[in-house]
Amino acid sequence: MKPWHPDTTAVDGFSGAAGRIDVEHVHVLREQFVDFMLGYKFAIDEITTKINILREDFNSTHEYNPIEHVRSRLKSPESVLEKVQRKNYPMNLAAIRENVLDIAGVRVVCSFISDIAAIRDRLVGQEDITVLEERDYIAHRKPNGYQSLHLIVSIPVFRSARTERIPVEIQIRTIAMDFWASLEHKIYYKYRGEVPPNLRSDLAQAAEVATQLDEKMEALHHQVDRTAQVRTNPADSLDLSGLYRSLAADRSTHLGPPGL
Repeated sequence: MKPWHPDTTAVDGFSGAAGRIDVEHVHVLREQFVDFMLGYKFAIDEITTKINILREDFNSTHEYNPIEHVRSRLKSPESVLEKVQRKNYPMNLAAIRENVLDIAGVRVVCSFISDIAAIRDRLVGQEDITVLEERDYIAHRKPNGYQSLHLIVSIPVFRSARTERIPVEIQIRTIAMDFWASLEHKIYYKYRGEVPPNLRSDLAQAAEVATQLDEKMEALHHQVDRTAQVRTNPADSLDLSGLYRSLAADRSTHLGPPGL
């Protein structure tokens, strides 16, 4: 790829000499930005592969799989550049890499609240994953009722000519949390952020109901687990006949022959 060297006589993509758009420079910028975004796409692939491996391993070695489903999304170039402009970050790739940490996103949805910590620990415990930031919106929910665990991690992406560490945002939440967040997003999108007070109040109540549902389901989950452990305790099915014969032999030895 041809390296890009900025033209100091150009302003905002226009040639200072002739007042024309420098098409070649714009083409090179586009190529470099596409290559930049491709790294984030590969980072999503790496994270989703890790999650799918965990998912298959749970299915193979455990009776219960905490991962219900996985989604991913890559911000569009327009969305990335709009955020850079809105936040007044420098308009270059290094500044975007440093400041815009949610370009690549992966969402893991699970059944129970306790699953969230289990999935989090298994992901961040992997040697090539580095946690850059963690926000627990479950212990400290947002004022609007939003709940989820957010992780910003970096992961190595091995390209044909180089290795890059790329940030990825991972969201881990329950089915109830995900359902509420999806509904809230649709409502705010429909009203373009200007949601009527009565709807905001109803959303807050729905968030509380979702929390109560999660807590109830968690209690049922633990109750079922305890029952299963009692029923499947390996010690319950041990054959004690060998122990009985050993104890009987020891007793007869200590007592001696009858009549003495």
